[in-house]
Amino acid sequence: MERNPNENDFLENNSPENVPFNSQDSIFSSNLFLDGDGEVILTQTSDKLHWKSVESVLNGQDPSSCFGIELVSKSETTLCFSDIYSAEFINCGLVHEASFLNARGPLLGQSFEMYRFTIRGVQKSKSQPSVLVPSLYTFGHKDSQTCQMWVNRINDHLNMDAERPKNLMVFVHPKSGKGLGYKVWETVAPTFSQAKVKTKVTVTERAGQALDIMSSITNKELSAYDGVVAVGGDGFFNEILNGLLLSRHKSSYPPRPTELNHPVEENGNRPVLDANGDIRDPSDSCEDESPLLKQSANLRTGEDSCQTAAEDLEFSFPNEKFRFGIIPAGSTDAIVICTTGARDAITSALQIVLGKAVCLDVAQVVRWKKTCTSKDEPCVRYAASFAGYGFYGDVITESEKYRWMGPKRYDYAGTKVFLRHRSYEAEVAYVEVESEKKNIGLEKGSSGSWTKGLWPLLKKSERVACRANCGICKTKADHTSAKCPSLEPYSKDSRWLKSRGRFLSVGAAVISCRNEKAPDGLVADAHLSDGFLHLILIKDCPHAFYLCHLLQLAKKDGNPLDYEFVEHHKTPAFTFTSFGKESIWNVDGELFQAHQLSAQVFRGLINLFAAGPEA
Repeated sequence: MERNPNENDFLENNSPENVPFNSQDSIFSSNLFLDGDGEVILTQTSDKLHWKSVESVLNGQDPSSCFGIELVSKSETTLCFSDIYSAEFINCGLVHEASFLNARGPLLGQSFEMYRFTIRGVQKSKSQPSVLVPSLYTFGHKDSQTCQMWVNRINDHLNMDAERPKNLMVFVHPKSGKGLGYKVWETVAPTFSQAKVKTKVTVTERAGQALDIMSSITNKELSAYDGVVAVGGDGFFNEILNGLLLSRHKSSYPPRPTELNHPVEENGNRPVLDANGDIRDPSDSCEDESPLLKQSANLRTGEDSCQTAAEDLEFSFPNEKFRFGIIPAGSTDAIVICTTGARDAITSALQIVLGKAVCLDVAQVVRWKKTCTSKDEPCVRYAASFAGYGFYGDVITESEKYRWMGPKRYDYAGTKVFLRHRSYEAEVAYVEVESEKKNIGLEKGSSGSWTKGLWPLLKKSERVACRANCGICKTKADHTSAKCPSLEPYSKDSRWLKSRGRFLSVGAAVISCRNEKAPDGLVADAHLSDGFLHLILIKDCPHAFYLCHLLQLAKKDGNPLDYEFVEHHKTPAFTFTSFGKESIWNVDGELFQAHQLSAQVFRGLINLFAAGPEA
């Protein structure tokens, strides 16, 4: 049956006869032509748009199949306002009726010249639930005012959503990952433009430039933005994070290793070190002299930014209004994978313009001078994903020599460091958590045999992975609320435990650190905002045993922590002291040399434009 779009084909807006479904919830309705479908009834309710084919309403049949001919289009669609990011009037043009499929192939319907408007939304990928796919719908009407009225109504509804950003700072690292940072931005930039989000874009030209800008910007200028977006990898995001927090986050430092006044108990059968004794200098210490540290030397303290923070103390953290966003363009992009569930630039951009939000823990890492009498200020860094020493630090140090290889340099450097199999003597003290008294590591009185660590445990540890709308992350403790951001994340009377020996690696994971090489991450059940670090101590062991641990990391549903040479402690704070030959720390992909180090985690310190990974 052919239809011409004359006056009689379009019912009056808001007419009761025009609302054949859910009439009690309907607040506005019109007959329109949907490009590729034909005439539909478009209805707006308080939280969604809904359209249905006129043919199905008038004939009471499903037009997806008519006289043996299958229609390509879907007869009924619902689109929530929370999934819409753009509505735009696009003037006159052709609107096509539905296409039909028969034995000979597709048959095109009629086309009509009329005024048009588009609605852009998102839908989940059928194969990957965490990936968002843009969707575009073009509607037409003979009257331009009707089209404009729909655009205005939709945009008015979208503008009422205070969570959606209006003005963002964007930093693009052109050399991130495979050197495609700027191309990635060019791919997602139209999404921000379509969503009417203003962006002030800075393409960095040197290391530390983003940090300098974020630390020097006044709080008044910063308050004009809804957030900052990093187009790059984890290290680039860390640079921006530190630029903001070093001068604005006010908190007391965690205790240094020699200032633990409470009794520190030995965890294991190693001798106890006197916490108040002298600490001998490392045999080959070269603090702050490594050429690899020069490019980030301006990160050491927040001295240059103290004046900025003093100008206006109102901009502090936690800050629910100001959010961070990441468009993945790095080598691993672990933070993006953990917070969005996908390493996909379009998905990240869509979650940003839709105003999605999750809280994220941040670890404060403090390097102390070697003598207690030193008057120098401690050097502070903030980490959103991971801080690692030994194997992790050696790999990133070695990889700096092969930057020309791109992301493959980490595989090459990792192999070299693994074959070297170097361990380091150190002592780690950590705050005991009541629910974590039973850990997987070495137990007191252990025989020291590694044999059974090679075999899977009979009873696999239960894992509660962090997902979108995670109940654990949403339940915040009172002392981490925005009203009391300066309180320490643990009690002064906390009980500290100690482990000393030779370690292949010392790692502290803020989040699970999932990536393409470790599908479950370092700790499968780590959460985005539970107020805990996952301290992973890998004791010195034979090559073959350590290889088993690394292979389990690379395996889906693996058990990398279920070995006797692995200690895993859930804790809000820890201290570290090295002895003898030293390694270097890897803090979110940035080099950080420290002989004495302390770290504490702040629960939900920042907010990200993300929704969390889907199940």
